[in-house]
Amino acid sequence: MHRRLRLGMVGGGNGAFIGAVHRIAARLDDGYELVAGALSSDPQRASESAALARIAPERSYDDYRVMAQAEAARADGIDVVAIVTPNHLHAPVATAFLEAGIHVICDKPLGISLAEGRVLAELARSRNKLFALTHTYTGYPMARHAKAMVEAGAIGELRLVQVEYSQDWLAARIGSADGAGNGPQDNWHNDPLRAGPGGTLSDVGTHAYHLAHFISGQKPDRLLAELSTFVPGRPLDDHVQVMLRYPGGARGTLWASQVATGCENTVRLRLFGSKAQLDFNQEKPAELWYTPQGGNPQKLTPGRVDSAAAAHATRVPAGHPEGYLEAFAQLYTDAALQIAALDAGLPLPQEARWLPTVADGVDGMAFVEAVLRSHRNDAEWTSIG
Repeated sequence: MHRRLRLGMVGGGNGAFIGAVHRIAARLDDGYELVAGALSSDPQRASESAALARIAPERSYDDYRVMAQAEAARADGIDVVAIVTPNHLHAPVATAFLEAGIHVICDKPLGISLAEGRVLAELARSRNKLFALTHTYTGYPMARHAKAMVEAGAIGELRLVQVEYSQDWLAARIGSADGAGNGPQDNWHNDPLRAGPGGTLSDVGTHAYHLAHFISGQKPDRLLAELSTFVPGRPLDDHVQVMLRYPGGARGTLWASQVATGCENTVRLRLFGSKAQLDFNQEKPAELWYTPQGGNPQKLTPGRVDSAAAAHATRVPAGHPEGYLEAFAQLYTDAALQIAALDAGLPLPQEARWLPTVADGVDGMAFVEAVLRSHRNDAEWTSIG
């Protein structure tokens, strides 16, 4: 790349966790410069947030549609926009920027329906623009090494998939719209109008589903699911459990919970094959456990594996820890490589081929809708897609 990409951001104003994460990730490998933003729809908060992010006042907007048109008209307009809004805005914001000829990096899930996801995928294809989706946990070196091992046949024929994403931050009520605990929780993740029809299902269940697909290389075609809401008055699910059937005969289980008491952010995947088991836990991301049938568990680490996939996602020498921010930065780096290739009319670079895209987002929305259908039909087996 001959220059930093000019980055814009929609959402993620001052105090927003995920907006700050995106800004750090974009800076980490020095591939981007944040130059414009509609960081809030409130003019004063947008202006104050832009100032804190060192965005020039004339490139601070309070309307993403105005921003898309204004930046597309500038000679030095943004190359790519990061979308870090609540879920219901993902599709309209992405549409505005794709139609303006601007690449997109969007937080997950892709949106609030499979139908709008399919429209976005077709729009990105027709405009020949990158649409990256930030499934962060695929950016870890050992997650990528695990994928390479599966592709090389190290575990043999896939038999069992066990994946979980467990948190406890919603284990108790965290406030309400009226401040007295009598109304909907004052948290957009639990607001159907902003989060969509799935709560924990969309928020972290999609992460678990994608990680299992990413590393195993296989997608289930049928599922049986049950959603639960443990905290009274909560309008959306806070726990999901799913059984999975794969076309090749493998079986799987997925559970995602935000009421799992004592769990901070456990994202764990275990794959059981005819030859070996792989075990990855993102709370210990520098470790991948490989256990051959009849053998002892072996701890694999980034500095001790001969792996082009891991090396591409590693920045520091063996024994130096890398974590969530570096994994997030890896997605931004791979996106920059793909954008440079697309803009130059070149083939997409092999080293960046594992970047999650809008196609993964469509798969995630198909999963969400299948879970919802299965749950509504008293946990019956349901086709995905």
